[in-house]
Amino acid sequence: MKKYFLMLWCMTGIYSIVFAQATRPIFIQDSLKLISSQFKFTEGASVDRLGNVYFTDQPNDKIWKYDINGKLSLFMGKSGRANGTYFDKKGNLIVCADEHNEIWAIDQNKKVTVLFSDFEGKKVNGPNDLWIDAKGGIYFTDPYYQRDYWTRKSPELDGEKVYYLAKGKKSAKIVAEGMVRPNGIVGTPDGKYIYVADRNADVTYRYEINPDGSLSNRKLLFKQGSDGMTLDRAGNIYITGKGVDIYQSDGEKIGHIDVPEEWCGNICFGGKDRNILFITASKSLYMIKTTMKGVE
Repeated sequence: MKKYFLMLWCMTGIYSIVFAQATRPIFIQDSLKLISSQFKFTEGASVDRLGNVYFTDQPNDKIWKYDINGKLSLFMGKSGRANGTYFDKKGNLIVCADEHNEIWAIDQNKKVTVLFSDFEGKKVNGPNDLWIDAKGGIYFTDPYYQRDYWTRKSPELDGEKVYYLAKGKKSAKIVAEGMVRPNGIVGTPDGKYIYVADRNADVTYRYEINPDGSLSNRKLLFKQGSDGMTLDRAGNIYITGKGVDIYQSDGEKIGHIDVPEEWCGNICFGGKDRNILFITASKSLYMIKTTMKGVE
């Protein structure tokens, strides 16, 4: 009997989310709010367990924090040219440190641990965005964007791929290739699927995640690429570029948020209730309240 009621409770919760989505709009465009425009190019939005949002200003080599009380503060300077970020279960901020093409773990005391530095003795192109699975393994995209602070002028490796760094390992393995320029990446909370956007090919794929962390059964989900990505609890996919576009998990487009900037780099849900969408957009940070909640 307990098992029956548990199943009924779970089904009711899922139905409530779907019903709410069907009867209420996810967002109201006029509620988009500018937080600040003091940056050069914002990226790498992620949320900690309390709902505070962290994001990067890569050209200025800084990581900023916008807390649940509405206070904006500098979290860290000299951040390794941090790009994409994500919090692990221990509260460490895991970052794509683009300066030397590494993956860093930054604790709340700002102590840095280098988790990944090279692939088979060579530097990768430049870790761009990442997602952490339930085992603590890190998936990251590795496109090549020439930086003016690099001494090298060409890649050391052939191709632009997706890698998986298992928890506690120093060596990564290739899990997806055959793309032009993989960029945005995010996985589902149940660990079944991962979405990877090929920005230059302007498409987004869905892969199945295997028990060993490898990926298989690539499926073209929709014909639009993305810089950054996030999910809500109904399984909708939020992607960035010229504003924010929202897709259902079956690939159907269901919404667009206009953002008055040239480009939106990344996105995450934050706030105490995880129902506020934070958008890093060129020189600015924006927020918009939604009727959905994020999964992170």
